[in-house]
Amino acid sequence: MHSTASDGAHPPEEVVRRAAAAGLSAIALTDHDTLDGVPAALAAGDALGLRVIPGCEFSVQAPWGEMHLLGYFLPVGWGPLEEFLVRCRADRTRRGGDMVEKLRAQGVAIAMADVLAEAQGGAVGRPHVARALVKVGAARTVQDAFDRYVGWGRPGFSEKRLPAFREVATLVHQGGGVVSAAHLKERGTRSALSGFKADGLDAVEVRHPTHDADLRARLTDHARALGLRTTGGSDWHGDEPGQPPTAALGGQQVPVAWLAALEASRPEAGNLPSTV
Repeated sequence: MHSTASDGAHPPEEVVRRAAAAGLSAIALTDHDTLDGVPAALAAGDALGLRVIPGCEFSVQAPWGEMHLLGYFLPVGWGPLEEFLVRCRADRTRRGGDMVEKLRAQGVAIAMADVLAEAQGGAVGRPHVARALVKVGAARTVQDAFDRYVGWGRPGFSEKRLPAFREVATLVHQGGGVVSAAHLKERGTRSALSGFKADGLDAVEVRHPTHDADLRARLTDHARALGLRTTGGSDWHGDEPGQPPTAALGGQQVPVAWLAALEASRPEAGNLPSTV
């Protein structure tokens, strides 16, 4: 799940409150390139009896360009990870500025201040640019903003500077965490997953709102054949108009046994502090 620490619609405490109200027993807060929302989420989870897994969604290099990698059981405040994430967030801000400049060159009346106002101090992402475009009247909806301006190949799109898959997987493992390939869709072939496993992949996200039953079955078969764990979730950023039930909070049925198996697969993290 995502919070206002990145591109979610609600603060971490509210994400946890809503998850508890939906009857969930555990969630992972996986904001983009930041763990800043995790301490508040952990405190809220303790108060409400909901387990919160400290996580992060990383962007990494893939044969087709960019892919997202979920890190679970991450050590909050661990220096090497925090230093890496600071660099990633700085590039996100750089990218946001690039998109603003491209849009202004197209005659769109948007400023970086508009984007930063939408981010509210969180890790800057394309949804913040899209929301700013709606606010300044350049787009009707966030989806319209993506379709016309900031989606792949559109006039305002700008690339990220992506780290290598192995670099991120190694860092997560050093911190005692595990990595799962997020929402691969049709790119989750056995060949691709085998290559990622060689670079440190531990699991594959099988259940996601964009995965239909046939795709879930194929990904599950690939995971079993390759000895990978299975994960799943709603990838919830907040309730959006027209959102399908599978994308709603609690819309994905993920067995508790998957969490137990994933946790059992964690590497030893040595004597790392959980906070600093």
